[in-house]
Amino acid sequence: MTPALDRSGSGRTSCPPAEPTPWAAGITVAALVAALTTVGVYAFGAALTQVHPLLSLAVNLVAVGGVAPTVWRWRTRPVTRWVLAGASAGVVLAWIGLLFTA
Repeated sequence: MTPALDRSGSGRTSCPPAEPTPWAAGITVAALVAALTTVGVYAFGAALTQVHPLLSLAVNLVAVGGVAPTVWRWRTRPVTRWVLAGASAGVVLAWIGLLFTA
């Protein structure tokens, strides 16, 4: 079976143009999710650090290791990618905060 030729005869058909990326809404969502994630991860990590610093490290690494495959699969979905970007940034910011306060 041969592919359908377009008008130029090149054999490639053009795809309809994709919708424009909603940068303003996406960055807003990412910033809000980053703020909430930073506060949550930092508070949980600080509480665990009071019990034992290695416990905090272990729980954070296990949590990130468990979530990473799902984040990797969902990274290209239109709306979810903004939430994941914010959550990832929030985790990194919280870890930096924990390093400087611990």
